[in-house]
Amino acid sequence: MESEQKKEGGFWELVKYVAIALLIIIPFRIFIAQPYVVSGSSMDPTFKDGDYLIVDQLSKRFEEPKRGDVVIIRYPKDPSKFFIKRLIGFPNEKVEIKSGVVTIFNEKNQEGLTLDDSYIVYPKKDNFVAELGDNEYFVMGDNRAGSSDSRVWGSLPRENIIGEPILRLLPLNKISVRPGMN
Repeated sequence: MESEQKKEGGFWELVKYVAIALLIIIPFRIFIAQPYVVSGSSMDPTFKDGDYLIVDQLSKRFEEPKRGDVVIIRYPKDPSKFFIKRLIGFPNEKVEIKSGVVTIFNEKNQEGLTLDDSYIVYPKKDNFVAELGDNEYFVMGDNRAGSSDSRVWGSLPRENIIGEPILRLLPLNKISVRPGMN
């Protein structure tokens, strides 16, 4: 009888620990940080297929993103899919690409601000123009020649930005804090 009570007490202890763990882990995953595994080569060489990242979802609620930030996004055409891209254009700006050179036009830069893309290894000499509205962003992959991004599917709504990578945990030889940030 005593052994039966110990088994029953052990079971309820386990249930209690699982419940406490879930009360901590689920809100953490939903609101603060979550893992993300890079799939594909659109951010090559900055991020490779299989890189394991931890994504900060909290700071986006308190601070505005910056040009050049790497972000995890929900794909606008299918929000169940997640992509990793770099923020290029911001609300109410004009993004102009001529022979692969990206220039941003806005109130502060009416003559145009040419982006420093010195980190690009796989350029694409394309031409493109986009006018962004309120709460619209323009994102591109670092592998310009092999990225499906705003040049293909249009602007990104602000609410589709999930967060930015704060840790790269895999591969082990590339462990880093705030990976991909210039």
